[in-house]
Amino acid sequence: MPTPPGPSAADTPAPPSGPAAGAPPAAPTAPAGRLRLPRRARRVWLVVHVASSVGWLGLTAGVLALGIAGRFSDDPDTVRAAYLAQRIFADWLLIPVSLLSLLSGLLLSLGTTWGLLRHYWVATKFWLTLAATLASILALRAFIHDAAGQVAAGTVPPDGRAPHVLVIAPSVALLVYLTATVLSVVKPWGMTGRGRRLAAEARAARTGRAADAAPGR
Repeated sequence: MPTPPGPSAADTPAPPSGPAAGAPPAAPTAPAGRLRLPRRARRVWLVVHVASSVGWLGLTAGVLALGIAGRFSDDPDTVRAAYLAQRIFADWLLIPVSLLSLLSGLLLSLGTTWGLLRHYWVATKFWLTLAATLASILALRAFIHDAAGQVAAGTVPPDGRAPHVLVIAPSVALLVYLTATVLSVVKPWGMTGRGRRLAAEARAARTGRAADAAPGR
């Protein structure tokens, strides 16, 4: 969903965020009973999604920079500061920013004609963002706390595999968010089978309404 860029979450196209861009082209009318966001609410949530996705992308880049400093620096003070700073990012920013990007993208996808599973790029972006969110919250934070706890206790450099993971994991996450950004800009692959079926149903419904409203009916 950092589309980022997580980065998500599936959403309506928006300016590059981590990860959404552009304005939606004409799309079929949403089926009756489906959640539709009013125009003003859609714009508000789009701003929230863009801001949180860009923030997630920047946060991941910062975590990666600190991980590289902690892994490769020969200065014990730099190593200690790097992992303690990572823990601050993980405790104060990682969860709210990643969840906000995911949930705002999900709301935008469900509240607009793009849908969540109607276009391949939206569905792919959503699953990438969901996976990145879960990995960040459940795994990355644990490794950050492990390394930070060790340097706080005086072990510099930290023992174990945390220093390696804290370079590899943010690197992979950054690649995921950049992929989500590209998906939001390029919008490849077209509609899914579900999307084509819903579009056909919407066209048939419009045709039926037009026939009912024709003179002589």
